[in-house]
Amino acid sequence: MARYREALCRLCRRESEKLFLKGDRCYTEKCAVERRKYPPGQHGQRRKKFSDYALQLREKQKAKETYGVLERQFRKYYYIADKQKGVTGSNLLQLLERRLDNVVYRLGIGANRRQARQFVLHGHITVNDKHVNIPSYLIGENDVVSVKVISRKNVLIEENISKIQHRGLPSWVEMDAASFTGKVLHYPARDEIELPVQEQLIIELYSK
Repeated sequence: MARYREALCRLCRRESEKLFLKGDRCYTEKCAVERRKYPPGQHGQRRKKFSDYALQLREKQKAKETYGVLERQFRKYYYIADKQKGVTGSNLLQLLERRLDNVVYRLGIGANRRQARQFVLHGHITVNDKHVNIPSYLIGENDVVSVKVISRKNVLIEENISKIQHRGLPSWVEMDAASFTGKVLHYPARDEIELPVQEQLIIELYSK
């Protein structure tokens, strides 16, 4: 399965803002964006004037990097969102939020999306009591996402669950830490998705 395997902090520095790709580290002084507030590379500290296309491209790249998907899959989500009723940009972000790896992250089971994806791939997660190991699996309303009983002693999962109250949860999900079980209450609206992305620029890019 193709995926980005390079340093995650470089992605945040490229966008000059935190994408919270490394979990707790992003909230500390060790965060690369805090230490070096300029893009990586030889010419990172030069001031650049972006064209309209460059701005649209950066917003697309930011969304892709945040959710950990590559171009082909991201474009597929755009086509699905474009065919749905409603605002295409909101539909696109909603589809990305409904990915199983993202829901596992939003429930606090994973410290970041990459770790949540690993939990899914390694068979630690069930959906409606059925084993699912596909990170891109789209979660529906009222679906129940749980940690398998045998996996509840996993040190990383236990540590993440213990931090749920401090970290907080989105309004469209609920989590019972005692039973390691969460539920999707409804599909997230745009104002319930905490993502510093101007999705309209992404739609303009793909609409050309």
